[in-house]
Amino acid sequence: EAPAALAPAAHGGAGIRATPAVRALARQLKVELEMVTPSGADGVITREDVQRAARVLAEAGPAEALRGVRRAMAQNMSLAQSEVAGATVIDDAVIHAWPPGTDVTVRLIRALVAGCRAAPALNAWYESHAMARRLVPQVHVGIAVDLPDGLFVPVLRDVANRSPDDLRQGLERMRADVRARRIPPEEMRGHTITLSNFGMIGGKYASPLVVPPTVAILGAGRVHEQVLAVDGAPAVRRVLPLSLSFDHRVVTGGEAARFLKAVIDDLERAD
Repeated sequence: EAPAALAPAAHGGAGIRATPAVRALARQLKVELEMVTPSGADGVITREDVQRAARVLAEAGPAEALRGVRRAMAQNMSLAQSEVAGATVIDDAVIHAWPPGTDVTVRLIRALVAGCRAAPALNAWYESHAMARRLVPQVHVGIAVDLPDGLFVPVLRDVANRSPDDLRQGLERMRADVRARRIPPEEMRGHTITLSNFGMIGGKYASPLVVPPTVAILGAGRVHEQVLAVDGAPAVRRVLPLSLSFDHRVVTGGEAARFLKAVIDDLERAD
């Protein structure tokens, strides 16, 4: 009965139908009516609906208030979902030419720079209140870092002018600081585009959310082998799946496609 008892109401909070007695019962049992599926006529929530939901919640354990990073993540993702006109385009980069030991994240950062050069509109901030965008000349990449406490997005700055060794050192220092909770707040602000290398954990494609004021995020899936047609014959090649989400209020589909093509062209180089 759990899914039926706790499925979010399709009408949301504004149109909840329940008598004063049922509302009082919900307050007494600490049940949010928005999470109760009505069984009464015309979508009315009954006492039995509330009692059923209360039993399910009791079996699930107490509610845990979100704090710190998880609270900030909830706020940011709610903003991303409600404000951004999100769209996603996916494709694959064939990376069979990469030599052994190639640093995937560093190559992705370099490819992001190539994408920003081909389509500067994706390396920008959008000020929705003014309906204005700012194209940023430097590329400051927010790197999504997954930890038990939640999602952190520290920033690697001016990546276009940094060597691969410098980028790797910066990544290692940044991740160590995040895990030790000693990264300063200013290092968590000001990125112009985001990279999520979720494939290090698992998954091929996604629809990453764009968090304002940025307008684009590139997701990289799990590197895997795939049978492709090469010169008219089947061949096994290493493939890196890519998912580019962008804010369609500011970025056109053509700009996103040019960006992704430049990313793939750079990734498919051997060096």
